[in-house]
Amino acid sequence: MKKNKNLKVAIVMGSQSDYKTMKLTEKMLIDLGVKFETKIISAHRTPKRMYEFAISAKENNFGVVIAGAGGSAHLPGMISALTTIPVLGVPIESKKLKGLDSLLSIAQMPKGIPVGTLAIGEDGAINAAILAASIIGNSNSIVKKRLENWRLSQSKSVKKRPK
Repeated sequence: MKKNKNLKVAIVMGSQSDYKTMKLTEKMLIDLGVKFETKIISAHRTPKRMYEFAISAKENNFGVVIAGAGGSAHLPGMISALTTIPVLGVPIESKKLKGLDSLLSIAQMPKGIPVGTLAIGEDGAINAAILAASIIGNSNSIVKKRLENWRLSQSKSVKKRPK
């Protein structure tokens, strides 16, 4: 991978209501010192915005796209169809099916259009940030070191014996 210390993460979501979950992605990226931009882009309501974002993502210096989507959850797959940048999909928990609809929509991409699919909701949002930092860390030694330190502190926080 080309060394580029300026790659950033795009956090996109289909609607304002998804931000409740996706702000956890922002918080984790802040903790890891990873640059990011956050946008609302709907595959259905703002298709032109989605298309323009996806085709210009590489030239806008994005190294990873994290796309949160609920319901039919087309956003991650549509972006992946338009760019070669890694796309990570975060299924947003829905009221009717508790996010299972979102998970299956993101996970069942046709061959040739990959989307890395995370867990439903908050855990997926946090893990997407960690995975994105890991990808960015391949070309940025500072981010890689921060991630290694974060994981070390996570390991150290686990007690050896119950109290």
